Amino acid sequence: MEHRLKRRGNQIKIASIDVNHPLNDCGDKSTKNNSLLITFFLGFLGGLLALLTPCVFPMIPVTVSFFTKRSNNKKKAIKNGLLYGFFIFIIYMAASLPFHILGNVQPEIFNQISTNAWVNIVFFIVFVVFAISFFGFFEITLPSGIASSADSKSGLGSIGGIFFMALTLAIVSFSCTGPILGTLLVGSLQGGAWALTQGMAGFGVALALPFTLFAIFPQWLQSLPKSGGWLDTVKKILAFLELALAFKFLSNADLVEHWGLLKREVFLGIWALISIGLALYLLGILLLPHDVKGAKIAVTRKVLALGAFVFAGFLLVGIAPQNAKYINFLSGFPPPTHYSLFKDKKDQHGLQANVMNDYAQAVLLSKQQNKPILIDFTGWACVNCRKMEENVWTDPAVMSFIQNNFILLSLYVDDKAMLPVEKRFTYTSKSGQAKDIKSVGDLWATFQAENFSQVTQPLYVVMSPDEKLLSNPVGYTPNASEYLAWLQCSANKSK
Repeated sequence: MEHRLKRRGNQIKIASIDVNHPLNDCGDKSTKNNSLLITFFLGFLGGLLALLTPCVFPMIPVTVSFFTKRSNNKKKAIKNGLLYGFFIFIIYMAASLPFHILGNVQPEIFNQISTNAWVNIVFFIVFVVFAISFFGFFEITLPSGIASSADSKSGLGSIGGIFFMALTLAIVSFSCTGPILGTLLVGSLQGGAWALTQGMAGFGVALALPFTLFAIFPQWLQSLPKSGGWLDTVKKILAFLELALAFKFLSNADLVEHWGLLKREVFLGIWALISIGLALYLLGILLLPHDVKGAKIAVTRKVLALGAFVFAGFLLVGIAPQNAKYINFLSGFPPPTHYSLFKDKKDQHGLQANVMNDYAQAVLLSKQQNKPILIDFTGWACVNCRKMEENVWTDPAVMSFIQNNFILLSLYVDDKAMLPVEKRFTYTSKSGQAKDIKSVGDLWATFQAENFSQVTQPLYVVMSPDEKLLSNPVGYTPNASEYLAWLQCSANKSK
């Protein structure tokens, strides 16, 4: 497949595109803020999940009791508890600061990190190791010197001691929180440094909340469930989830490099096996370390096992291409429907329309047919891109309108396929930075950043045949009616 871009010399910037003055004011300019709120919420859920791990949950009564017993009065205990929760929040927030520095150097760095094949392979290996540890085969611990150093300083008086107590919690609990933070890191990086900060903020708030609340209301500790075997069960359930997520990272690497190892059907089959394994564990049929044969199975475990079997059933049914709609709620996690054992063409998105990957050819066809170009800045490893393609673009009204009114151009910003040697060049951006354009992804990521001042995906842009911007670009828009209204407004302006 040939990838060309009309440019003068090595200039990717197209002079006729004015992102600040589109011909029409269609488009939602608040998409980025909405996505940040979603990232915060996902980080908050991750923090709540971390609270249920054996590394964190037992620390709640121990730490709160320490504050209440060591404080002279309730007011001081509350103050110390609030400080402790605040420092937990600050520590996790601070972990995102280096990425802001990186983002100032090169905005596309986040997409490059999150879609880099070797980074994803490393995460695959790490998550498999974490899963094996969560299963109980061995224990992952950080070097004792790190935790001991922080713990020794937690004995300091006043604010300094409380800070180091919070730091000790973050370090000691890493073996349980690490996989969740890793998922948050890779998942939010595509949205840039602020998306990561929002996610880490949500995680920190959720983790700090119980320590703060129990410090204010210590009597609640009496109603807190006691640590016990249920924590081991939670940890092993997380192990199955980590194993499933590990294959998501391997799938990312496979997609961007086009290895063809984890086609959609293979991926779904692996997830189905993991889900069945979880169900068998919950029923006591599959025994893992520290499990007791013949132990009584609680009703909760039986209900969860039923849910795991049902989920596996959906996955197995959804393997057949004609049944893909039954697992649309998973869009973005399995490979896209066009990355299939049953299809040769990988760029059709299921739309019976001219789907192109060549900018110059799209412009030429646009002029010939007098249709505007709908540019789809997408990525092989982009979750929200798959959700749009499989849940919004499949809406009959949306699909029909795209087919009849646009030349659809999909540009993959994370495609690691190398450009022919004669088409590689060094580009100097509008900020004065030099960048080597070697791969297809380098080309389209730079094209997006230079012309539309955005580096997140998906991003949808409508351009006239003479390469003028017809409306404000929009990002992830899960509401089909809202997305259709934007398409209609953009197309009408082109007449």
